[in-house]
Amino acid sequence: MKVGGFQKVSLIDYPGKLSAILFTQGCNLRCPYCHNPELVDPDRYGPLIGQEEILAFLEKRKGKLDALTVTGGEPLLQKDLAGFLDSVKKIGYLVKLDTNGTFPDELDALSREGLIDYIAMDIKGPLKAYETITASKVDTAKILRSIEIIRSSGLRHEFRTTVVRTQLTPRDLTAVAGLIGKGDLYVLQPFIPGKTLKDAFASEGSYSPEEFSRIRAALSGKGQNVQVRLSA
Repeated sequence: MKVGGFQKVSLIDYPGKLSAILFTQGCNLRCPYCHNPELVDPDRYGPLIGQEEILAFLEKRKGKLDALTVTGGEPLLQKDLAGFLDSVKKIGYLVKLDTNGTFPDELDALSREGLIDYIAMDIKGPLKAYETITASKVDTAKILRSIEIIRSSGLRHEFRTTVVRTQLTPRDLTAVAGLIGKGDLYVLQPFIPGKTLKDAFASEGSYSPEEFSRIRAALSGKGQNVQVRLSA
């Protein structure tokens, strides 16, 4: 498995739990606003971190950490992810998986095998805009299938969208919210300017807190469970 980064502790990444974060290297999408370009662009890849080093750390921190969050990149690209997660679960950790939803078969398998406890799926925007937003060829039927797998899994989960103002209108966010159930947590993450995959997006912006408040109110009025997460 290609591990491109590791954060030893996070208070916010796994809701209600103290977790470490593992960053896998490689992604099948090329979202220009991505803030982890060193995990997406092969020209920016750094040295890999060994699995055994991470497992040894987790073993040492058993009882002090609750969980491991696996993010990327896109973790489901990793062919030996299941074996690694099995080792993590055997140590006694909860596992949160972040995914872009383009690999429903792999997601379904991990869910059925009991290797994940929490799923966070990024929904990039309305289905009709997926290829523009991600700068990639996307089979949106797989996006819909991943949403259904997550909703029927019985696992804790959230759906989330990173909001770049020039890419997504309030109407677009309403369309995304319509893809998920009204009881499902839908998190809006304001885009934060800075390091991005495409330099042109480094100075892009998002909506103001007041505008997000209005968007949230409008979606909540339709019965959606919406949260604005100000730290993306």
